[in-house]
Amino acid sequence: MNKTLLIGLFLYHFLGFSQEVAVLKYSGGGDWYANPTSLPNLVNYCNQNIQTTLTPKVSVVDVGSAEIVTYPFVHMTGHGNVVFSANDIQNLKNYLTSGGFLHIDDNYGMDTYIRKEIKKVFPNNPLVEIPSSHAIFQEPYSFPNGLPKIHEHDNNKPQAFGIFVEGRLVLLYTFECDLGDGWEDTEVHNNPIQVREKALKMGANIINYVFKN
Repeated sequence: MNKTLLIGLFLYHFLGFSQEVAVLKYSGGGDWYANPTSLPNLVNYCNQNIQTTLTPKVSVVDVGSAEIVTYPFVHMTGHGNVVFSANDIQNLKNYLTSGGFLHIDDNYGMDTYIRKEIKKVFPNNPLVEIPSSHAIFQEPYSFPNGLPKIHEHDNNKPQAFGIFVEGRLVLLYTFECDLGDGWEDTEVHNNPIQVREKALKMGANIINYVFKN
């Protein structure tokens, strides 16, 4: 898609106060559809607690689709392989550099694959670790130590990485954390309420940051 047209479409939907969010569908065999209750639960939490007006129905959008511009926030997750086509790469780059935002949450097992695909989208913008002093950890809920740990896998610390374009955070990659598992219905993982609350609050911070920046 012509980049000028894409910017126009994005501004049309964003300035029209569209507050829809979507799950990103991708190829490669990874389970993009993992954690089906997580994003709807986060939307409900944000609408109830931080006064957002997000559309309750969460959509699915293909990484190569022109429709991606209708969603200011897109969430990606999974456990395995990820493959972006040449069209996917260009479409995603146009979306992110024109005002869109992608949150990638490694559900354990996609790290090796997603890093290679991110590099294809932004070969000259390295993933950098986001410090705990960044605004995304400050409001509306305070996370003085940065990204919270939700699920334990390899006894590694949770890390938040980002891609910045002209000073703007356009892509957030949460690793060794499993925020999405914490957003899911309580009975799915039987997380203690305190852990689930931490995950939802961190998710609310991400949503808050996206719609204010």
